[in-house]
Amino acid sequence: MLLGVGWLLGCALGPDYERPAVESPEIYRSPLAPVELDPAEAASLADLSWWDVYREPAIAALISLALEQNYDLRLAAARVEAALQQQYAARSAFFPQIDYEGTAKRTRSPLLELAGEDNYLNSFKGAFQAAWELDVWGRIRRANEVARAQLLGTEEFRRAVLLSLVSEVASSYFNLLAVDRQLVISRETKQAFEKTLELFERKYQRGAGSKLDVERARANVADAAATIPQLESQRVAVENQLSILIGQNPEAIPRGAGLEAQRLPVAPPGLPSELLERRPDVLEAEQAVVAANAAVGVATANFFPRIGLTALWGGTSEELKDIVNQGSRAWSFGGGLTGPVFQGGLLLAQYREQRAIWEAATARYEKTVLEAFADVSNALTAQKSLLEQRVQRELQVKALEASVRLSLSRYEQGLASYFEVIDSQQRLFPAQLDLAQTRRDELDATVQLYRALGGGWKLGPNWGRPAPSPGPAPTP
Repeated sequence: MLLGVGWLLGCALGPDYERPAVESPEIYRSPLAPVELDPAEAASLADLSWWDVYREPAIAALISLALEQNYDLRLAAARVEAALQQQYAARSAFFPQIDYEGTAKRTRSPLLELAGEDNYLNSFKGAFQAAWELDVWGRIRRANEVARAQLLGTEEFRRAVLLSLVSEVASSYFNLLAVDRQLVISRETKQAFEKTLELFERKYQRGAGSKLDVERARANVADAAATIPQLESQRVAVENQLSILIGQNPEAIPRGAGLEAQRLPVAPPGLPSELLERRPDVLEAEQAVVAANAAVGVATANFFPRIGLTALWGGTSEELKDIVNQGSRAWSFGGGLTGPVFQGGLLLAQYREQRAIWEAATARYEKTVLEAFADVSNALTAQKSLLEQRVQRELQVKALEASVRLSLSRYEQGLASYFEVIDSQQRLFPAQLDLAQTRRDELDATVQLYRALGGGWKLGPNWGRPAPSPGPAPTP
């Protein structure tokens, strides 16, 4: 019989967890992905710590501040703590539940007075009670599996917040540098248009030009000037966004090197199959499946009776001082069994509900995996595309800069009309702005790739790192 009870205590009803089968591609869909990836080359950008990716002191300092002060991160940490306490609460069901009870009563009884006795009766009671449920069907063990999976899921959620925070700070910082660069371009363009306006006005005053030349040049000055306050407003908005990310009131953000000097490491993405082991949202979704699977076991065990042991030890007495005397002691020990007979389909509905939750969690996991592969593919493709775009835009800007110089020289010699000068300058301005934005997008593609790969997965809980103080901020 003891062997039978031991066997029952060693099993748990419900399905044991098996990871949902998903098909991992052999390579990422990307212009940069090789046909086959040698295991020796399987090291990934995700293996790098964030401070090895974002090495500039200014951005490293901002990320360090965000990791210390960001409010979303504090909320995630609180969720982890709550899940940890929930696991402790679930684990407590393994142990006997011991309570104490104490009562004191004073009763008046007319019957005692008729019998010639004191009509007041005192009664004191003190006892310890214990109850222990034997986990014969594994209900408590499955409930602990649920709590543990929920804890691990919140840990992965916290790591996802960490990775997202690092990526958002880096992306916003590069966006700020791009706005700074576009603001410089707008101011320089305004000055160039003003010089052209002066040139046209001089020729017009000498009778060699026309009023049309002057007004077209004046319109260009106004167009360039109009972009300056717009970019200044955008810069403040990005600085405020960064201030929120680092948990501070809105203020100016220190800068380091300019946009053109920014460099991020170029590393392979690694094996697609490894993405399932390092990307936090995938791991969080898997823990949701684990929890749902264990909850099915809890719902299954609810169909079976609960077996428990109870015990009581204490004493009762008419005098408080006698409650611990030998003659006042009371004790009991026993076992009990309770189980459902008819509940109107409640247990069956709860079981089917948990099965549906498991199916939904499984579908969510499979979808998250597909989205993870797509994110990496998109980021790799963006890297390739933006590299080619930047090269072509640099060639375009150089050609238009040469065109502006040649058109001004030809205009001063009387070999070209004002239209050639205006056209060259008008085409150069947006090309320079587009180049700055493309440089920013190229940096952001690496940021998004690092995020898509689950970057920093080897760091565990140790994401903080003292960053060197940034140098003085240059005046934009």
